[in-house]
Amino acid sequence: MAFFDELKDRAMDLGRAGVAKSKQLAEITKLSLNNAGEEDAIRKAYIEIGKLYYAERGMAAEPAYVALCERITAAKINIEENKNRIAELKQEGNISDDEAASYVETNVPPEEPVGGEDAQHSEEIPPQE
Repeated sequence: MAFFDELKDRAMDLGRAGVAKSKQLAEITKLSLNNAGEEDAIRKAYIEIGKLYYAERGMAAEPAYVALCERITAAKINIEENKNRIAELKQEGNISDDEAASYVETNVPPEEPVGGEDAQHSEEIPPQE
């Protein structure tokens, strides 16, 4: 009889340990998801800071930001040139916006993160002080 009582106690201890571990894992998951959301909020704030800086100082940027602002300006020029060429091609081929959008959706591979595959790993968010 003592054997069964001991076995029962061990089973209950294991059950309690399992419940405790499940609670800990659930909290870890919750906190990790919260951290991911906070990191996303930081990235969005950095983007907004960059947009604001470029809008206010892009044409007269401080030396540390000149190359980045020039890259943005060059990209904006390329985008406008591409949009103009797209409009020309649509007009030449009598292609509707819907036809073009449908073709692009089915034939363009998904975008890679800016900077290629390693960009997410090479560009760390600076530590907060």
